[in-house]
Amino acid sequence: MGKVVERKKLTWFQELYLPQVVQGLGMTFKQMFKKEITLQYPEERQQFYDDYRGAPGLVKDQEGREKCVSCQLCEYICPPKAIVIKPGEIGGPDNVAETEVNENVEKAPKEFFIDMLRCIYCGYCEEVCPEEAIFMTSMYELNGQTRAELVHDKDRLYEIGGTRVDTIQKWKGK
Repeated sequence: MGKVVERKKLTWFQELYLPQVVQGLGMTFKQMFKKEITLQYPEERQQFYDDYRGAPGLVKDQEGREKCVSCQLCEYICPPKAIVIKPGEIGGPDNVAETEVNENVEKAPKEFFIDMLRCIYCGYCEEVCPEEAIFMTSMYELNGQTRAELVHDKDRLYEIGGTRVDTIQKWKGK
């Protein structure tokens, strides 16, 4: 059988719970008379630190090209398996214009989905990406009327992520 632990007996003053009640009421009254307790949402929005991890988004480079090369590391590392990537090739005989723009890149995602209902905002996808194509944004307002609206496709992820300027342009030339 287990070890019996003897509890200390409470004093009569501790049994009243009066000090804790007075302390709680004091804190409530102190907060009640402060100015600017709430924000007038959506006109006023909360300010976040730079390292805030909001919704993930894909980014393009300053020339408007996709940075994702469909390596699928983010899909592999994602703990809840919220990311699904279907790789595709760039260029080919029927798409010569796209081949000239991305002459040094072989792959790009044909389809890229993130299920925001499953995403836990851990940031592993951002850390593992060798191309710095996915970033955790400061966007925290995700809503939809159906579950399908919260499965973000590639176009929606680029809309969230936007464009990011690179100092190193490794795809510029070999």
